[in-house]
Amino acid sequence: MSHSSSVKSILFALIANLGIAITKTVAAVITGSGAMLAESIHSFADCGNQGLLFLGLNASKKEANPDHPLGFGKAIFFWSFIVALILFSMGGLFSIYEGVHKLSSHEGLTSPYIAILVLSVSMLLEGASLWGCITQINKVKHGQSLWKWFVNSRQSELVVVLGEDIAALLGLAFALISVILSMVTGNPLFDAIGSIGIGVLLVIISIFMAVKIKGLLIGQSIDPEVQGEITTFLETQPEVNKVLNLITLQLGAQIMVAVKVKMAKVDTVDQLILNMNRCEAALKKQNPAIQWVFFEPDVEK
Repeated sequence: MSHSSSVKSILFALIANLGIAITKTVAAVITGSGAMLAESIHSFADCGNQGLLFLGLNASKKEANPDHPLGFGKAIFFWSFIVALILFSMGGLFSIYEGVHKLSSHEGLTSPYIAILVLSVSMLLEGASLWGCITQINKVKHGQSLWKWFVNSRQSELVVVLGEDIAALLGLAFALISVILSMVTGNPLFDAIGSIGIGVLLVIISIFMAVKIKGLLIGQSIDPEVQGEITTFLETQPEVNKVLNLITLQLGAQIMVAVKVKMAKVDTVDQLILNMNRCEAALKKQNPAIQWVFFEPDVEK
């Protein structure tokens, strides 16, 4: 898996969210909208989240050492999980708190047209960010549907950016609807309800992302399709009769493979070792993401 698609997606999201966050904050101060304030906090939290994802990508590139013999690739999973927690707390819970607070102490909106204009522009910018993310995902999903890619993907940073962009776009829609209803009806409670709705939405999406990333964080095999390709590749090698067992582990962008195979018969142990080394080298060449291969010959039982 290339980091290029991930970096571009995070960069698109960061640029869009920074501009949106500043604009929303100014509009929230002018209008007094709780939904707008919730959205501005959400956007600033997203900016911080993108910074954490960059930190995770950088940390995952560190070289292996005796204390971490399989490298630091899973660092990106840790930071992606932290991002999900921030989205839950700073985004979701704060929005719910702000909405509940406004239910009892809302003084109404001032200059609601400014809020509508800002939210509309923000939706366009967030839509562009989402489009950029999906464009990068299309480069790595190899013909899978977006949902199937989400289920099978081991790129937690792309999963997080996609989840954030969807949450942001839906949150903006909630905020826009609540501001319009408050303006049309003259009832400021719609704005407070909108803030609560945004918070609930963010909590649901953040939990969904956290559950997805948890599997990667505690240790998950690679994409089943790629695992099947590895098995097929090994069984096409003349040195291998049959793959008896295959265990894989996704370590960020890198892969560990432990394989037990029935090798073709040879006359000497030296020839057997040479054949195993050839298979390991061929496997790494076929899939450059494979950094570690543990090869064990065995017989069928």
